[in-house]
Amino acid sequence: MLFSKLNCVVKYDEPLKNHTTFQIGGKCIALIEPKKVEDIIEAIKICRENNLKFFVIGNGSNLLVPDDGYNGVIIKIKSEFSNIQVEGECLIAHSGAKLSEVYTVAYENSLTRFEFASGIPGTIGGAIFMNAGAYGGEMKDIVESVEVLDLDNYEVKELKNEELDFSYRKSIIQRKNYIVLTIKLKLKKGNKEEIKAVYEDLREKRNSKQPLNFGSAGSTFKRPEGHFASKLIEDAGLKGYHINDAWVSEKHSGFIINKGNASYKEVMELIEYVQKVVFEKFEVKLETEVRILKD
Repeated sequence: MLFSKLNCVVKYDEPLKNHTTFQIGGKCIALIEPKKVEDIIEAIKICRENNLKFFVIGNGSNLLVPDDGYNGVIIKIKSEFSNIQVEGECLIAHSGAKLSEVYTVAYENSLTRFEFASGIPGTIGGAIFMNAGAYGGEMKDIVESVEVLDLDNYEVKELKNEELDFSYRKSIIQRKNYIVLTIKLKLKKGNKEEIKAVYEDLREKRNSKQPLNFGSAGSTFKRPEGHFASKLIEDAGLKGYHINDAWVSEKHSGFIINKGNASYKEVMELIEYVQKVVFEKFEVKLETEVRILKD
């Protein structure tokens, strides 16, 4: 097999619905779960030598994949890249660590400032990629530096906060040929009881306002300047609108959810319909926050 010399997990013809929180997506040529940086480099070299496309994912929590799959290779940065360690008020996490796991380590070491990200269902590598944020906090507020693999020359380099060019749901990682490897966060010593109280408050807000019991990719649309996407959608009368099992959530209209067997086509039709109606009514263009994997 093409990737037989890799000393890591390789799954051929793997359904990607098993690797996205939307629970939607057909098969890829191969899904690779590297154990170390050298595995990533070797896998990408094999792809390039064989003219195969490749795409890097973490927890698949912000990804929509077509029903006919991806005619390429998926490199999944997960548990083998999830080590977390603490150095004083700094926390160093490998990119495959889930944000919930990072929060737990921060809490156990009485480190505050990470509470806002504790309930985001992705990995910290993905959070850096899109400058994830919630409840008034963003990754740019707490990142000191990031170690990346530059795919142009296979070199590992360190980028300081100011070099990451963070903005709303964006970072330089999206524009460069980089894979996030390790993140250094600058946190602060705090009171464990106060940290937990903030965490519990945010968890309650999420549970009460977000449709966490259905498959989704989180907030479907970016926040338009001067508006809130969810309010525009609700004011347009689209809360609860659906195309078969693809729904505008009745709980939070900023989420498009999979109520069972929604297809990629149905979700895309729903996204486009919401964009069309909101623009017709309010002349505001909604941009997708969810990443859409296309051939």
